[in-house]
Amino acid sequence: MESPGSIPARPLSYEGVWRFTAPALEVSVPQARHAVRDLIRRQGVPVHDELLQGLLVIVSELVTNSVRHAALLSPQVAVEVAVGPEWIRVAVEDNHPYRPKALETDYAQTGGRGLLLVKEITREAGGTCDVEHTATGGKIIWAALPLTTVGVRGEGAF
Repeated sequence: MESPGSIPARPLSYEGVWRFTAPALEVSVPQARHAVRDLIRRQGVPVHDELLQGLLVIVSELVTNSVRHAALLSPQVAVEVAVGPEWIRVAVEDNHPYRPKALETDYAQTGGRGLLLVKEITREAGGTCDVEHTATGGKIIWAALPLTTVGVRGEGAF
């Protein structure tokens, strides 16, 4: 805690919030994943390889869901990366009002497990995930993960 009159701590060089938009097309999925990977590397975010790979899977799954299920009402998706001193948060926003739910594992299905995967990666990393409605009627799906390994496992709300 800072003492009265002290100079506030400066943000670390990798802290910040970055946001970009992409068309709601399949080609945007790998582009978003590469953009997030390059941003994390360029900013020097202290993220270990396993966490980075998990984050990239989360980005891929969330953008894929927006492209596949929201494109009719949302021709653009927004991807946001926020980095604090001890955590990183990735979020995908679209204009579709439907709040998705993670499906239970059904081995007969060939798809539909993306949010379940996001929830599991987030839990394993000790993070949290959720869905929020926007003021304009759309939604933001996000996952926040600690930059360091923690002993407590977080839960997701999907």
